[in-house]
Amino acid sequence: MAETNLKVVLASRPDGKPSTANFRVETGPLPEPAEGEVLVRNQWLSIDPYMRGRMMDIRTYAEPVALGDVMVGDTAGVVVASRHADFAVGDAVAGPLGWQRYGTLPGQALRRVDTARVPLSAGLGVAGMPGVTAWVGLMDLCAPQAGETVVVTAASGGVGGVAGQLARIAGCRVVGVAGGPDKCRHVVEDLGFDACLDYRAEDFRQQLKAAVPQGIDCIFDNVGGPVLDALVGRLKPFARVALCGAISEVDNPSPTGLRRLLPLIVNRVKLQGFIVGDHPARWPVAIDALSGHVAAGRIHYRETIADGLENAPQALLDLLAGRSLGKQLVRIT
Repeated sequence: MAETNLKVVLASRPDGKPSTANFRVETGPLPEPAEGEVLVRNQWLSIDPYMRGRMMDIRTYAEPVALGDVMVGDTAGVVVASRHADFAVGDAVAGPLGWQRYGTLPGQALRRVDTARVPLSAGLGVAGMPGVTAWVGLMDLCAPQAGETVVVTAASGGVGGVAGQLARIAGCRVVGVAGGPDKCRHVVEDLGFDACLDYRAEDFRQQLKAAVPQGIDCIFDNVGGPVLDALVGRLKPFARVALCGAISEVDNPSPTGLRRLLPLIVNRVKLQGFIVGDHPARWPVAIDALSGHVAAGRIHYRETIADGLENAPQALLDLLAGRSLGKQLVRIT
């Protein structure tokens, strides 16, 4: 066991777009688990879009990271010391331990990763928070029925890719929206979507009309802005929209929200935003089902991996710039 802990802290708040200078790498002593706690040696760090908001001194659904504190994030690793009866040394676990090599948490804040069915890293992706997010938004809010048309934005990402595959398993026609031909090729060829549209294409709206000639029954949206506006115009009566994210508003000084309300009213659309942390009862159900789908080969996924905790800041910038494919992870060495 290493004698020191490596961690990345928030050094300053971004003035405009974030940079690696907003972070600082530090070393310190290994944390000691208190009674009821577990010490974990983290092997993987999840990099997710919500982290951008936590860098700002603005409270939304969660507190911002304080300057000098370890940056927030989910990790997956192995128990190296335990003072909790339900966990033993060697157990594979995941939890919100942050950007550090070692961390402690109360046992109830950790979840086991079933490495007999999925790799440990998947406990942060398809069988972790992104997968559960896809499950809650798609299965609970959209409630797709066989034969319906589902459109998923940011379809090549860790959440969108899973949401679309769940819709396919439910018997739906699934159209993805992604940025660039390479991502669209991955969405169709690797993830099994029926079609994928490049929102950067000049004829995006014409492609959309051709791809969903009968309209859209459900939108799983991670983007917002002009893309969502275009999709709203193709909604069918009694369609559902699950609002998962709004990446178009990140670092955009003049974001554009929904501008087309009439189609929502005329078509009696159900539109709902959600935060996956509000649905704790769904996590075990979703993770069990998703792990089964992965083990059976029904759900596929891609990981983009950065090596070394010190490279986590750049991994976050790459994710926000759209340079990641699938789930963005950091391998903690």
